[in-house]
Amino acid sequence: MRIAFLTAPEGVEQVEPTDPWQAAAEAGHEPVLVSTRSGEIQAFDHLDRADTFRVDEVVGEAAADSFGGLVLPGGVTNPDFLRTDPRAAAFVRAFFEQDRPVAAICHAPWTLVEADVVRGRELTSWPSLRTDVRNAGGTWVDEQVKICDHGPNKLVTSRRPDDLKAFCAAFLDVFTEEAG
Repeated sequence: MRIAFLTAPEGVEQVEPTDPWQAAAEAGHEPVLVSTRSGEIQAFDHLDRADTFRVDEVVGEAAADSFGGLVLPGGVTNPDFLRTDPRAAAFVRAFFEQDRPVAAICHAPWTLVEADVVRGRELTSWPSLRTDVRNAGGTWVDEQVKICDHGPNKLVTSRRPDDLKAFCAAFLDVFTEEAG
C-alpha cells in the first residue's frame, strides 16, 4: 500500500515521520513524502534543526486516491503551517471523503480541525489541542492511542513522541485491515 506522509516544508518533529515511515516500510508498504512544495523538508529535534528529507510529491499535484492511507506527523510548526494551506486541508479531507484510513500524532490534529473532519469523532493529541478538538466538535481523550471508527473511515491518533511505538503498531494494524 502507498502511504502518504504529509508535512510542511519546515517544522516537523523528526521522529514523528521517521519512526512511522520505517515501520511502514518494514511492513511492506510504500511511504511517500508529500509536502506543500518540492525540494526538501527540514525536520527538527524540538527546536533544533535536524535532518532534511526529499519530497516525493507535492500537494495539489498528488491525488488522495493514489494512496491507501495518510499519516500526519506533528511538531508544533508543521501542522500550524499545513492548516493555513487550503491545498493541504483539501488533501486531508479527500482521505475522509474517500473512506481511506488516516493517522495523526501530537499536534497533527490541528490539520484535521482545519480540514473539518473532527466533528463526531474521538481522538487524542498533544494536550494543548484539547480545546481546539472540542471546539471543532470532536471528543478529546487522554490515551496513548485512540482508534476512532465513528465515520466512514478509521482515524488513529496518538499524543506524543513517547507513544510512537504504540502509534506505529495501531496505524499499521488499521491500514492493513482497511487494505484487506
